[in-house]
Amino acid sequence: MTPALEISGLQAWYGESHILHNINLTVDPGEVVTLLGRNGAGRTTTLRAIMGLTGRRTGSIKINGVESIGLPTYRIAHLGVGYCPEERGIFSSLSTEENLLLPPQLAGAGAGMSVGEIYEMFPNLLERRHSQGTRLSGGEQQMLAVARILRTGARLLLLDEISEGLAPVIVQSLARMITTLKAKGYTIVMVEQNFRFAAPLADRFYVVEHGQIVETIAAPELSVKMPVLTELLGV
Repeated sequence: MTPALEISGLQAWYGESHILHNINLTVDPGEVVTLLGRNGAGRTTTLRAIMGLTGRRTGSIKINGVESIGLPTYRIAHLGVGYCPEERGIFSSLSTEENLLLPPQLAGAGAGMSVGEIYEMFPNLLERRHSQGTRLSGGEQQMLAVARILRTGARLLLLDEISEGLAPVIVQSLARMITTLKAKGYTIVMVEQNFRFAAPLADRFYVVEHGQIVETIAAPELSVKMPVLTELLGV
């Protein structure tokens, strides 16, 4: 089986700052993988490097077997990759539905979810479809940011801190969303600070420290590896 994402020897820079040092990771189709680590460890930079949003990159990033390290961001997106950054990027002057309809379908990807399917998955967005982007709650904005990607046909989702700062009831609904997307065959790479949110969802965990992966833990090993995780993360 060709991995959905295969990174080897990835180095990345912001200007003169060397942030990622030899990142190696593999994500199989349909897997949920979480990048854990302290703030500043290089987790968000890893997602940004996959999308070509850092400075210089070297190494290899294969998306469904296609080498993407030399491609511009728009070409990477057309390989079927959707990136949901921490700041969400909702357009305040547009309604929920206008935000949802804004991105085009990706030519290189499969058919995206219909608006009807999205509203079925996110009933809150159906209720707020005529509301301006800025009038949505933080949780609704987060749902909209993910929903917008699902419309494009992307099947590899890069989600950066989607649970941060949200009420527990919203975090629970985001967990249900990830479970549903996994059941539909989506591949998800999450950066998460909230270990309790990520623990029941992920098939595998990579711990990032100082721009390197220092530990890989499969879900069944979690209970045995908790002392190691506690030491690395202070969870």
